[in-house]
Amino acid sequence: MSLDLAYLARAAERGPFTRVVVARAQGSVPREEGAAMLVWPDRIEGTIGGGALEFSTIEKARKGLIGIEKIPLGPAMAQCCGGAVTLAYEALDAASVAQITGDWHARPLGPDMSEPLAVTRALARARDRGETPQMLIGDWLIERIAPPRQPVWIWGAGHVGRALVGTLAPLPGLSISWADSGAERFPETIPEGVAPLIAENPADLVSLAPANARHFIVTYSHALDLELCHRLLNHGFTGLGLIGSASKWARFRKRLGALGHVDAQISRIACPIGDPSLGKHPQAIALGVATGLVKELTAARAATERGMRAG
Repeated sequence: MSLDLAYLARAAERGPFTRVVVARAQGSVPREEGAAMLVWPDRIEGTIGGGALEFSTIEKARKGLIGIEKIPLGPAMAQCCGGAVTLAYEALDAASVAQITGDWHARPLGPDMSEPLAVTRALARARDRGETPQMLIGDWLIERIAPPRQPVWIWGAGHVGRALVGTLAPLPGLSISWADSGAERFPETIPEGVAPLIAENPADLVSLAPANARHFIVTYSHALDLELCHRLLNHGFTGLGLIGSASKWARFRKRLGALGHVDAQISRIACPIGDPSLGKHPQAIALGVATGLVKELTAARAATERGMRAG
């Protein structure tokens, strides 16, 4: 996982917190290296695996523990998974988050503030050769700064739109915009980090979307769905999914062709969205969409890292 500065900045708006990250994982453990949890006096966000480990970690974070802690899960926590984790605790607030810059963030969590030669060399190899350094070298924690979040636009705040937002909002690395025709169309509580957009004709909002956004069209109106497809084909996108049946898609292909779009363009639209084998329940559709999106983004990141190493 990478260090998401936009997420941490929003978290710091709620006050100072302790960030706990799995800096090293050995053997059978609840979460992978990079998994993190934010701890405030009155709330937590994220998870390092739950259970006794997480309960103990929250208590220590609230008591002000800062630094590195090595935990053998069997002997220390009486957990059946026989691995061990090394946790890093760091205190963050708005000012400290704002000071984080660059492509990699290396910082000491122990008493020695001088950068070890091993850390300097690891960072040089990461920047020059694209090698991923160990997350923990001595008492120094090293994390890659996450690239800008992937913009995701969800068109429609009905049952499927709500299921999509509820499923996608907790995923890391996404910036979600949610569009519909009126405030009454949205639920009373919108997940944090999701930006609601309202226009009498939501298609008028297309011009605001970045060209690299991924779109999911799930509105209440076939006419609006068609207009959104038409405008987005002219506007540009990285991905575009449309909810619908085979017959709806056949009609749309014909109508989009009549509007001047060639087959190669129209074929970039995925219809139906999600995984049809999971069924048509809104949550099932959302699960299929989320799975496909995570796979796409993971593959894209892997391709970028291979390119960096090759370069």
